[in-house]
Amino acid sequence: MIGTFGKRVFETSDKKILTFLGLTRNTAARFGYHEIIGKKPLTEYLGPALDTISFTINLNARFGVNVRNEMNEWVLMATKGEAYPLIIGNRALGTDLWIVQSVGQAWNIVLNQGELISGSLDITLEEYISRV
Repeated sequence: MIGTFGKRVFETSDKKILTFLGLTRNTAARFGYHEIIGKKPLTEYLGPALDTISFTINLNARFGVNVRNEMNEWVLMATKGEAYPLIIGNRALGTDLWIVQSVGQAWNIVLNQGELISGSLDITLEEYISRV
């Protein structure tokens, strides 16, 4: 097992390949600006911004994945707004939880009866701070 997010398991085995590609994590700071007439604004550091993580999941029925079900599960997580830890290699990324901010879908191969054979997901997670 590579890792998990909620009930979604990233794994490679002789029966199933379900992994992510191109994982990127963005960290930023928050600043406030105080306007001054006739001068440049004063900058004030407010604190850290919420981190985001983005990655792509390539889905293929040849590798033991029900492509449509996998897509539906990610969409459901986004619409429910539930927060989960992102675990990679038995270690959590970040100090708290993550929510699915967006899910982009590409339906690459669809057979005659509408069976989805190949597709991809572009996932963006956002840090979810549950306590102050």
